[in-house]
Amino acid sequence: LAGLLVVARAQILRHHHADEVFTSWGAETPRKFTDEEIDAALTALDGGSYGAILRAKGIVPAVDGGWIHFDYVPFEHNVRRGSAEVTGRLCVIGAELKEDEVSALFHI
Repeated sequence: LAGLLVVARAQILRHHHADEVFTSWGAETPRKFTDEEIDAALTALDGGSYGAILRAKGIVPAVDGGWIHFDYVPFEHNVRRGSAEVTGRLCVIGAELKEDEVSALFHI
């Protein structure tokens, strides 16, 4: 499946500019997350139900008072702890992005 996404992206970009094909969804939120919630949401992005996701990243507050940093590319993601921010921020980039579903996935 990962190989098919790479081929599909290459074919799309050959005929269109990236800004015509890809859209981004972003949100700021004070909502607190667990590491497991973020891990599950990032794993869900691989299923195709939210569009062809190319990249996601964010920094969100954790329920234990810390901060969760995350990065995603298809079939690979990283969830770790990091420095604090003022508010949580998330960004998802993809083709045929289903923004309402992405928002629901992160409970925003």
